[in-house]
Amino acid sequence: MRSRQRFGSTPLLWASADWCLKIFFFAFCLLGGLLFTAALMSSVLQLLLEGERLDTAQMAQVLGLSESDIAVELKRLEAEEILLGWRPVLNPERAQENIVRAVIEVKISPERDGGFDRLAARISQFDSVESCYLMSGSYDLLVFATGADLRDVATFVSERLASVEGVLSTATHFMLRAYKEQGHLFLSPNEDSDKPAVSA
Repeated sequence: MRSRQRFGSTPLLWASADWCLKIFFFAFCLLGGLLFTAALMSSVLQLLLEGERLDTAQMAQVLGLSESDIAVELKRLEAEEILLGWRPVLNPERAQENIVRAVIEVKISPERDGGFDRLAARISQFDSVESCYLMSGSYDLLVFATGADLRDVATFVSERLASVEGVLSTATHFMLRAYKEQGHLFLSPNEDSDKPAVSA
């Protein structure tokens, strides 16, 4: 009787082992797909963040993927609002832009329900505001603003930004010259060679 029970339970054990293998294989395939998707996303994003001007064919060649994979991933990044847009980096001196840029430190009084977010969102909606960040330290918001000239920026700060309910104070700093923007150096070769030598 004991031997019959032992041999009789063998098919059940094999069935259990078979189901375990199937579950393991399914989990392995699922994990592999997730890892491939994550690797694809990180590689495409990394290539974009490096600032190289590449089309989908060039990106596919660099990453060893198909053009369709790149196109699908770019559409997904845009649909999920991970990739918000494409913006060129201009040298302000070579492009001859008649634009004045300023960095504005803003102290605000947080709202009871919305905190800093609602007021920061309201400030960000101004056309003159390029960027707006919540900061730690002696002020609350760091605002990057642009205007046609100094008077234009000053008018924006005094008449629009400072008048927003909840804004306590502002401190405006005008940008005089750009040396580096988003990883791109603006120094000319002559200026680069004129750097002071470091003595040993």
